Amino acid sequence: MSQAAISAENAERPTGQAVKRASLGKCPACGQGNLFSRYLKVADHCPHCNEALHHQRADDGPAYLTIFLVSHLGAPLLMAVYMAWRPSAMSMIISFSLGAIILSLALLPRIKGAFVGFQWARRMHGFGQGPDPALP
Repeated sequence: MSQAAISAENAERPTGQAVKRASLGKCPACGQGNLFSRYLKVADHCPHCNEALHHQRADDGPAYLTIFLVSHLGAPLLMAVYMAWRPSAMSMIISFSLGAIILSLALLPRIKGAFVGFQWARRMHGFGQGPDPALP
């Protein structure tokens, strides 16, 4: 392997840019290809730059962070709505349950993308091992 290839392989990967690209659902390497093949299924590789993405190990982290954020946003809002308007218990249950579900479904792919982008930028879980021989 040439010296240029080794230095390009070990080059600094901008963490902020990778996290931003991936949280928007794009490849953390090029920012062009889609990160997800389905709602939360990370593609095996980027269709644009062929970067291997199957190394990611986001697992339960995004779900825990989503629950943390939704509950910490919902609890003060629930108290504020109750103190301001005193709605019925049934309307509070229905509206806040729907709100929590919608917010969770909206945040989860973005948070998972941010996890994958961070892992890619920091070369975690096999992202820094050079070209993947399993890809075409």
